[in-house]
Amino acid sequence: MNIQARAAALVHVLAVDDDPTIREAITDYLGQYEFRVSTVADGGAMRAVLANDAVDLIVLDVMLRPEDGIALLRRLRDQSAIPIVMLTGRREEADRVMSLELGADDYLTKPFSPRELLARIRAVLRRCRREVRQGRPEGIRAYRFDGWELNLNTRRLRNRNGQTVPLSNGEFSLLVVLLGAPNRVLSRHELLDMSRLHNDDVYNRSVNTQVMRLRRKLEGDPTKPKYICTERGVGYLFGVPVEVIY
Repeated sequence: MNIQARAAALVHVLAVDDDPTIREAITDYLGQYEFRVSTVADGGAMRAVLANDAVDLIVLDVMLRPEDGIALLRRLRDQSAIPIVMLTGRREEADRVMSLELGADDYLTKPFSPRELLARIRAVLRRCRREVRQGRPEGIRAYRFDGWELNLNTRRLRNRNGQTVPLSNGEFSLLVVLLGAPNRVLSRHELLDMSRLHNDDVYNRSVNTQVMRLRRKLEGDPTKPKYICTERGVGYLFGVPVEVIY
C-alpha cells in the first residue's frame, strides 16, 4: 500500500483547539495508534478542512474565539452527523449536559489524559458504526411518509421540496425506529434500546431531546405535532402512514 492509500485508510480525526500544546499532544498520541490527525485553532480553519477533506471524528474545544465550541457544535449538527467529542475546561454539569443535548457524542474535561481521549474516541466510533449497521433494517432502502423520504443508504432525509434536512446520528437512529413501527406506541425505554441512544450519563431525557429536535425539523408546528405524537405517561408514536421502499 502506498503512502497516499495508507493515509486514506486511517481514521481521520480533526482536533479544534486554540492551545498549540494540546493540539501537539493530541497529534503525537493519536498518531501512535494509527490515526491521521489534523489540527486547527478556530472555527474558520475547521470549516476549511471539512470542505476539502473527509473527517471521521472531531475533537472540539468549548473555549474558542471568536466562535465558541458550543456555537460551532450547533452549526455542525445542523449540517452533519459527524461524531464529535467535546473538550471543556469547565466542570459545571450544565455545560456537559448542554453539549450532549446539542448533539455531542461525548465530552472530556481538561486537563485530560491522552489515553482517556483515545478510549473515548474509540468508543464513539464503535457506537456510531454500530448505529450505521443497525440503522439499516434488512432489505429496506428507504422510508416515505407524507411527501418526505429517509434514505437508509445515504442516511439523508429529504422534505417535500426535495431539500436535504441534516440529521445527527441520534436523530437518524430514532427516526428509523419510529418509521419502522408507525402508529405503534413505543416507550422511552424501548426507544433508548432500539435506537441505541445510550451514552454514559445520558438518561431518558436524551429521547425527549432527540424528539424535540426532530419535531423542529419535521413539523410545521412543533407544539402541535402530527408526525411524532406523544402518548402521555407512555412514550411516542409515529402518527402517519409510512411506505417502505425495498
